Amino acid sequence: MEHIYDTIIIGGGPAGLSAGLYASRSRMDTLVIERAAYGGQVATTDELDNYPGSIENSTGASLSKRMKEQAAEFGTKFVNEEVAGVELEGDIKVIKCMSKSYKAKTIIIATGAYPRLGGFKNETELRGKGVSYCATCDADFFADLDIAVLGGGDSAISEAIYLAKFGETVTVIHRRDELRAAKSLQEKAFSNPKIKFVWDTVVEEAKGTEVLESLVLKNIKTGEISELKSDGCFVFIGYLPISELFKGKITMNERGDVITDEEMRTNIPGVYAAGDIRVKLLRQVITAAADGAIAATHAEHYIESKLR
Repeated sequence: MEHIYDTIIIGGGPAGLSAGLYASRSRMDTLVIERAAYGGQVATTDELDNYPGSIENSTGASLSKRMKEQAAEFGTKFVNEEVAGVELEGDIKVIKCMSKSYKAKTIIIATGAYPRLGGFKNETELRGKGVSYCATCDADFFADLDIAVLGGGDSAISEAIYLAKFGETVTVIHRRDELRAAKSLQEKAFSNPKIKFVWDTVVEEAKGTEVLESLVLKNIKTGEISELKSDGCFVFIGYLPISELFKGKITMNERGDVITDEEMRTNIPGVYAAGDIRVKLLRQVITAAADGAIAATHAEHYIESKLR
């Protein structure tokens, strides 16, 4: 007889791992499917000082590792698979992966989001050759070099502060004349002598033959064009949901964020969404973990209601 899980969680970031922990702890037969590394975006974060109760000098990687261990201790099963298709209607949901299909009574979608591209000329050509989207992954390649950071939100300023530990200079390029980052981050960045700011400006082009050498900048108020010597360009201008797999199957907004209620329920009974994939105000580890816990709890309630 084919095995049917109580719940299958697609995605192994904080939302998915939290859902796995809560589901397994409730004695649900639980499977987490992750196509890459567990932890998602947070696994690439060096400093994690805003997660309540985290140990001193905690990193995204160490927190992700512990989250996975906790879920496994309560019985969550894990597979590394690429999901190719889903059938969400009906009492039994089907997840089609490259090697096999899996069935479950409930599904929790926790596929997260990916970095938005800067949209400048030669960005793709120089990706991995100076253009990066992960400071923790690549910072040490730019020791004592000149680094640029695109963006003005929490991620951009947090990563600029981190990159300043490695680079000779860090230039934050922002299309507005003020930052959107938390005030505490702004204060740290403004007080760091290595960090400079270029306001009202966008990157038009990345220049370089084999590696990045400079950035062509445009002031959006004056139209002035300038060139900035740069060995590294880190792009942090937001994220887009990883939701292509579910388009036309569940309700989303125009960006592709999955729409849920406060119980993480989508428009399809037995299908939930948690973390950065869904419409929400704050995309942080703490809110992703909370989403996962709520989704798992309501998935359990859904199964129990079917048995009544």
